[in-house]
Amino acid sequence: TAETGERKGHYLNVTAPTSDEMMKRAEYAKEIGSPIIMHDYITGGWSANTQLAQWCQDNGMLLHIHRAMHAVLDRNPHHGIHFRVLAKILRLSGGDHLHSGTVVGV
Repeated sequence: TAETGERKGHYLNVTAPTSDEMMKRAEYAKEIGSPIIMHDYITGGWSANTQLAQWCQDNGMLLHIHRAMHAVLDRNPHHGIHFRVLAKILRLSGGDHLHSGTVVGV
C-alpha cells in the first residue's frame, strides 16, 4: 500500500476440469504478467500438477499449490495419507510452495 510501501500480489488459480483448459489459463496468466500461478494438486490431479510445474519452469513462473480437499486424505489418523507425505509428493512433482493452512486443534 502507499502507506507502508508493501507490495501486494495475487496468484491466479489455473485449476480446471481438463489439462488443456488448465494450460490455457496458465498461458493467460503469463500474458498478463503474473509471476505466480496457483493449482490445486488434489482436485486437479498429480499428472496435471507435474505438467504445469514443468511448464512453469520452462516459462520462468512459480507454482503455488493449494490443497483443497486434503482432509479427505489426511484427517483421519486411522487411514489415508499424512499431510507431510502429500507435501513431499508435491515437491517431487515440481510445486514451488504449498498452501498449508492455519494451525488449529485436532
